[in-house]
Parts: sequence; structure tokens; C-alpha cells
Amino acid sequence: MSAADGRLDDAITDFSRQLVDVDGVVKTVYVAGSGPAVVLMPEMPGISPDVLRLARWVRDAGFTVHVPSLFGTDGAFPTAEGGEKVVRRACVSAEFRAFAGGGTSPVTAWLRGLARQAHAACGGPGVGAIGLCFTGNFALAMALEPAVVAPVVNHPSLPLDDPAGIELSDEDAHAVRDRIARDGLRVLAYRFEGDRWCTGQRFAAYRALLGEAFDGRVLPDGSARTDPPPFFRDMVETPHSVVTAHLVDEEGHPTVRARDEILAFLKDRLQPLN
Repeated sequence: MSAADGRLDDAITDFSRQLVDVDGVVKTVYVAGSGPAVVLMPEMPGISPDVLRLARWVRDAGFTVHVPSLFGTDGAFPTAEGGEKVVRRACVSAEFRAFAGGGTSPVTAWLRGLARQAHAACGGPGVGAIGLCFTGNFALAMALEPAVVAPVVNHPSLPLDDPAGIELSDEDAHAVRDRIARDGLRVLAYRFEGDRWCTGQRFAAYRALLGEAFDGRVLPDGSARTDPPPFFRDMVETPHSVVTAHLVDEEGHPTVRARDEILAFLKDRLQPLN
């Protein structure tokens, strides 16, 4: 199906569609590739063509990528009107904690179960977890699962009403901090400098919690794609999605270097003998 401006939805024909049951809760997960598992969570407003492009890059780098369907219409081009409806539904969903004071989003327990199952199926040293935007911090919450050894936190936007919040309960924050320190993990993170949804205050909060284990990298606003899909142009209204909607797919571009750094981080943690 064509989007309003001529760009196309993605039919997702090169992924297998699996129904994954974690403690009686079943969700659709799109899986492709071979090698150690990487869980790539969608950004708002869903598994867009740009998210799938990133998933294919992860797949082609030598991983089995798992993309869980958490909200929105799978493969849909992100329009402003449709995206707004998805955001409103997610903000009142029991699975998510979009606002300050809500603690850790309950859906992260399901995602940890997905990581356990993916590790059992794919083997290797562990699992990578990539969060984007609304799911950005979920990659950190997933580190409570021992199988997750490579968390990547991209432009985390929750809680929406607290620019210095990190969307974890106090108990989970302490547990994540202790696990990161105990196992010598590193957390890779990205944001644009002027992003109003993921501010410098939020990155400072991560650094305060995790210390030197938090590797937060900031790109200049001028490196963001200037013609993103309508949802990002009209609703997000700021440089935001470093390796998806605002990526400029040109060799040597700062956003492409960020993508390559993420792939190198995953290879270092998940393919140490290669």
C-alpha cells in the first residue's frame, strides 16, 4: 500500500512471522537471519519501514534479529494522523509507563522472556537489545535478564513529562546498576543534541546511575535527515531518530557512522571469536 506522499509500506516478506508465548502472553515477532539473537524494539508509531531497514542491517551483520510487534500497524509508513492515534493508545495502555512516577513498563518482563527464548534458540554468548524512542529505555530494563549482554538505548523518550527521568522503578534501577557493574557490561546510547524528547538531562541521569558504563553519544542536529516521514516532521518536530527516521543513508554520514558503531558493539559482545 502506498503512503500519502508516495513512499511505500513494507510487506515484511523476508521475515518469518512467529507467535511468541511468554507466561501466557502471545505477541507477534518478526524474525530473520542467523547467528546470535538481537531483539530490536520498534519506535513510535510502530514497525515502520525505517525500523525494518535497521533490522535488515542487523540481520546482514550476522545476527538473528527479532522484531516484536508492540504497537501500531506492522510495516506501515508513519503518517501524522495514524501515528498520533497509536501514541494516544500506548500512553493509556497497561503495558507501558509513559509518564513520570509510573516506574518500569510491564511489557519489559515479556521482552526479557523473549530474550531468554531467543538465546536458547540461537545460542552464542548472549542477546543484544536495541530500544528506539518509546522503547529506548526498554533495552536497559531488559538487562535484568542475564542473557542480555549488549543493551543499546537509542533516543529514549520516556517518561514523556520528565526530561530527566529514566522510566525505571527505584528497585529496578538499582538492580540494573548492580548487574551492569557485576558483569562488566557497557550501555551504548545515542541522541541528537537538540532533541526535546531525549534531552541532555536524561543522559545525565543515566550517567549518574551507571557511571562510566554508560556510553552516551550525541550527534549535532544538523546531521539529521531533513525530510523524515510525516509523523516525525509534524508530531516529533525535532531531530530524534538517529538510526531510523532521521538517518541519512550516505557513506561517512554521522548517522551512518552511528549505525556502524552499534553493529560493531553487537559484534564485539555477541561474536567475540569472529
